[in-house]
Amino acid sequence: MPDLLTTEPASPIVVKVGGALLDDPARERPLFDALARLHRDRAGGVVLVHGGGGAVDRLLAALGHETVRREGIRLTPPAQMDPIAGVLAGSVNKRLVGHLLAMGLPAVGLCLGDGGLAECAVTDAFDFDPGRVGMVKGGRGRLLEVLLREGFLPCVSSIGIDPKGDLLNVNADDAAAGLARILRARELVLLTDVAGVRGADGAILASIDEPTATRGIEGGWISGGMIAKVRGALAAARVAGVPVRIASWSDAAPLLALAAGGAAMGGTRVTIRSTSPATAATSR
Repeated sequence: MPDLLTTEPASPIVVKVGGALLDDPARERPLFDALARLHRDRAGGVVLVHGGGGAVDRLLAALGHETVRREGIRLTPPAQMDPIAGVLAGSVNKRLVGHLLAMGLPAVGLCLGDGGLAECAVTDAFDFDPGRVGMVKGGRGRLLEVLLREGFLPCVSSIGIDPKGDLLNVNADDAAAGLARILRARELVLLTDVAGVRGADGAILASIDEPTATRGIEGGWISGGMIAKVRGALAAARVAGVPVRIASWSDAAPLLALAAGGAAMGGTRVTIRSTSPATAATSR
C-alpha cells in the first residue's frame, strides 16, 4: 500500500462556485452530476472552492450592518468578520457539503486555514484600509492531497486565518487561485453567471490571452461587468500559474469534457501567454 504522506499526488482540478448556484444547489443537478463524474473519473480529483456573497449580504442586512464594496471587494470591518465567517465557513459550506453527501460524494467541509492549508494575511493590494480582507501568501497542500488520495472531495470556504489565529475574508476567486498554485493544479475553472467571454462578433471565445483582453477592453467589446471577470481571471492565471476557464454554472459541458479525459469544451480559457490561432478561434 502506498505511503499516503510521500506518494506524489496527481494534479487536481480546482473549481470555484458562487452566486445563485449556492442559494439552491439542487436546482443545478446536471452541473453537480458533472462535478461528481469529474471527481470520480479523473486522477487527482476535484477541489471545490466557494464564496457566498448573496447569503452574506442577507445576513448583514438582517443584523443591521451596511455592506460596502470598493474596487471589486467587500470591505470587512472587524465587527462584520464573525457573521461573515459564520455564513461562509458555516451555513453555506455545510449546505453545499450536505448536497454533495446526498449525491453519494464523500465531501469534506474546510476553510482556507484548516491544517495550514493556506497561509493568509491582510491584503496589501489596496491604497485604502479594507478591514479584515485577506490574501493567500502560500501554504502546504498536504491535507488536501491526503483527502484526495482517499477519494474525498474537499469543499473549501474562502475564510482564511492569519498568523495570530484571527479570521480573514478572502475573495473566493483569489482563494481558488491561491489553492490552485499550492496544489499545482491542472486547471482552474471559475463557474459564474456567464457562458464565457464574447468576441467582437458576439460569439464566445474559446481562448483569450492578456494582449487580446487588453484590446477587447480598449475596443469596447469587453465591457461592463465582464471587464472585472476577465481581469480577475487574468490575475488568477498569474497567481495559479495554470490556465483559467470562465464558464457558466448552468452549463455542465466543460466539466463533462474534462471528466471524459479531453480538453474542456465550452466557456473561455484565459491564459497569460499568447495562444495559437487554432486555440483562439471562437466556439459556436
